[in-house]
Amino acid sequence: MDVRDSNGTPLSDGDSVTLIKDLKVKGSSVTLKRGTLIKNIRLTGNEEEIECRAEKVKDLVLKTCFLKKA
Repeated sequence: MDVRDSNGTPLSDGDSVTLIKDLKVKGSSVTLKRGTLIKNIRLTGNEEEIECRAEKVKDLVLKTCFLKKA
């Protein structure tokens, strides 16, 4: 499986990524701001999604098109 960020850089388990856009979290009033650093990502079965934990939200799934490798 070939998982890549918005710039085409390959991602792997344990990498750190940065958000390139403000994202509203469904089911919550939290908004993740642009530039937020997310550490220790986990890859899923889908090439376009990763699992992670942000500072305010646990067990979060993000699309790779909104991320860049830190």
